[in-house]
Amino acid sequence: DKKSRQLIRKVKRQNENAIVAVVGCYAQTAPKELMEIAGVNLVIGTKDRAQIVEMVEQYDRANGVENHVSDIMKERVFEPLSIQKLANRTRAYLKIQDGCSQYCSYCIIPYARGPIRSREPQEVVAEVKRLAENGFKEVVLTGIHVASYGKDRRDTSLLDILKQVHEVEGIERIRFSSIEPNVVTEEFAQTMAALPKVCDHFHLSLQSGCDKTLKEMNRKYDTARYMESCDLLRQYFDDPAITTDLITGFPEETEEEFAQTLDFIARVGFADMHVFPYSIRPGTKAAEMRQIDMPVREERAARASAVAKTMHEAYLACCVGKIFPVLFERDRKGGSAGHAPNY
Repeated sequence: DKKSRQLIRKVKRQNENAIVAVVGCYAQTAPKELMEIAGVNLVIGTKDRAQIVEMVEQYDRANGVENHVSDIMKERVFEPLSIQKLANRTRAYLKIQDGCSQYCSYCIIPYARGPIRSREPQEVVAEVKRLAENGFKEVVLTGIHVASYGKDRRDTSLLDILKQVHEVEGIERIRFSSIEPNVVTEEFAQTMAALPKVCDHFHLSLQSGCDKTLKEMNRKYDTARYMESCDLLRQYFDDPAITTDLITGFPEETEEEFAQTLDFIARVGFADMHVFPYSIRPGTKAAEMRQIDMPVREERAARASAVAKTMHEAYLACCVGKIFPVLFERDRKGGSAGHAPNY
């Protein structure tokens, strides 16, 4: 939020005549706050993004600040935003799902994005075909909570759409964004392993390695279930890269509970981690809990990051001497750079 406010002011300093449209989650959850910032002309939110150009062209400065934010909780239809071409890229990100109904106690996203909406399966497949025709070799299926894909429709699922995308000629690799451990059942792991285009890199959301903290976060799993998911992936894939996110200094987290998290992440053995000190989101349940001082949150983040660095180096060391297929994405002096399937 702070970075967004700084950018709005910077844009206006660079071009005082610019029409500034503020779009996205911050706009959706705090439109009045943004309307009070000098220089803002349009506040749009997380819906009607396809109409941004039209709204800007029709904007009349005489009207002052226009608020186009609607009630996102009433939305039931997925708003498709198509991609046709990206210069010099082999990988395309394709959004197949929006919204979230998990209501984790620290997260404002359900209020910013509304309920689950899934993109029509035939639309997803048609866009993947267009991407393949335009030279893309790899697609990443993304969403606010991509594991929920199809739950609002009852006629498809994440596994179903993976199978359909897998059939598209020209696409060589399929990835998907962060998934919940509960999604990884034996059927899920077994089916994915039977689809050779599915990359052996899985971003499995964790947030904490302490069961008490997970419960207070309103996560829908415990550490035992999380470990079961990791074991299943390792059973069906040869040394897959399992990556995750971690929040340190969640309200009321004790030093002993944080020590449990450090022990758990070391036992899992992640290929890489994103570590964040807890950040307050007004309007969430966690914002009302007893907060931990920011220096403590940051110190815990540094300790977790040190463990993550050791695990990352260990995973890379296991790759030394092996040969991987690589999709080259850009030229570098003396050669080219790209990713292996395990990223």
